[in-house]
Amino acid sequence: MENKQSQVLNLERVQALEIWLKATNTTLTQVNGQRKYGGPPEVWEGPTPGPRCEVFISQIPRDAYEDILIPLFSSIGPLWEFRLMMNFSGQNRGFAYAKYGSAAVVAEAIRQLHGHMLEPGYRISVRRSTEKRHLCIGGLPVSTRQEDILQVLRVLVEGVERVSLKAGPGIEGVSATVAFSSHHAASMAKKVLVEAFKKQFAMCVSVQWQPTEKPNPNESRCPQKRAKSLLPSHLGPLHHSSPQPSGPPSFLTLPASIPAGFCRAVGGPTAPQLPHPTCSFPDSSTQGHLVFAVSPVMLLSKLCETAGVGQPFYEVQYSHAGPDGFLYFSYKVQILGITATFKGLVMILPGPNASTMLEEAQKAVAQQVLQKMYNTGLTP
Repeated sequence: MENKQSQVLNLERVQALEIWLKATNTTLTQVNGQRKYGGPPEVWEGPTPGPRCEVFISQIPRDAYEDILIPLFSSIGPLWEFRLMMNFSGQNRGFAYAKYGSAAVVAEAIRQLHGHMLEPGYRISVRRSTEKRHLCIGGLPVSTRQEDILQVLRVLVEGVERVSLKAGPGIEGVSATVAFSSHHAASMAKKVLVEAFKKQFAMCVSVQWQPTEKPNPNESRCPQKRAKSLLPSHLGPLHHSSPQPSGPPSFLTLPASIPAGFCRAVGGPTAPQLPHPTCSFPDSSTQGHLVFAVSPVMLLSKLCETAGVGQPFYEVQYSHAGPDGFLYFSYKVQILGITATFKGLVMILPGPNASTMLEEAQKAVAQQVLQKMYNTGLTP
């Protein structure tokens, strides 16, 4: 019976949910494998919930949806947020999170609803959520500095509050314990950090939940920068040639977002050397990836300028948002003096606005084009 239920979508329950959503004017948002209500809802009075204000709900029937769960948990007190974990078939994954305005309401929800029979044969479990907020990042270089990794993490993900480093017997390289502003911020960071470090620094790190939540008095606190990530419903195409630099590019200056010390620590060049005035690259048999400490757009522009082949023309189009949290862009780049047309797909992390994300996408495109030219030994 349970196996059959886990495989077959109950269309009557889905229709009941749709009717309830329209009748109550309730909005649900699908984000990274979970369906969310509120956070906060349209009408909310009072401060943002703090620690110990969330319950973890398990043993939910796979075809029970928000039209049943939200009214049930709202009967205890106003919900600030409700998150139901979903799979690709359209069924829930058997667990959810409900956040209230205070720890007292949470205690009452546990008292009244733990063991509640949602339907015959199904009693739900309601317990206080652990709300983990600390991640452990392992495999960092031994020369990593606390202020550098803090700045890097704040560029890659949201909600980073502080970080502490640890090294010693049994630890390969250096590990970093990172504290986030919320469990949600930590969860989102856990999904993307491994790929982000591969993409930005060509290095492999491990990312795990920190087993203990005891704060370290030596952790460095830093003013929090918070930027709302927007998944665009539509980003128009980007058509333009790479801008001509107004003066000699400063190849000795890193972008303010990535510390020079961390680039040195991971083995990336802090002052990349401009090749001889041609578009030739090192032997294509060389293994590895190019790592750029300056803007790849500027570097590609300068290479083509010195080779006299004209500026690259970019066509970058938003494609889709992946389940991994990344945004995907398709591209086509043409350089007049080179017969080959470069095409492909790049991925970036969500940014604060559309123009910033298009700019980051173009950087990723330029880096990929440079990598392809490097791998093939392509010359104009």
